[in-house]
Amino acid sequence: GIAGKNGGSNGPLLCGKQTTFEGGMREPGIAWWPGTIKPGIITPQVGTTMDILVTAVGLAGLQLPSDRIYDGIDLFPVLTGKVESIERPVWYYRGNELFAVRVGQYKAHLWTWSHEHYNFCPGEYVKDVTTPDQVNRTSNPIVFNLDNDPGEKYTIVSGARYKEAMALYHSLFTGTQGNYGQR
Repeated sequence: GIAGKNGGSNGPLLCGKQTTFEGGMREPGIAWWPGTIKPGIITPQVGTTMDILVTAVGLAGLQLPSDRIYDGIDLFPVLTGKVESIERPVWYYRGNELFAVRVGQYKAHLWTWSHEHYNFCPGEYVKDVTTPDQVNRTSNPIVFNLDNDPGEKYTIVSGARYKEAMALYHSLFTGTQGNYGQR
């Protein structure tokens, strides 16, 4: 979408900055290191700023202190083409509130909100998703399949795909995939 006169285009992605929709969070990444990172590698890997610390410490040949949990991962194996991607959840916070979680191809929105005073989704409307009011959906999250729908236009609210996504989502909080989501 277009972010007004002073913004750019995020293409097919929903909304823009100040939201936890893909148009406000997703950015392309480019890495260059002649002799180490091969040119032309394209990966579906999702990276976050939390990965910078973990990756930099690994590149320096150091170890992170083991007395805490890190949300980041070492992206070096992906950057060098040793692996295509590293599966892990991505947490979408707005302030201190967990708004959404991405696991694999699925993204579950626990809260939806575009903004009450300024439209961060100009010209974009998805029923029950782009709301001016903050809406709590934690008991019945809205799910999108980002592989098929990166623009978050078509909600998955029931059926086998919804059950699959919710099983992945719930496993994050039951300890079957680690200590994720703890703040």
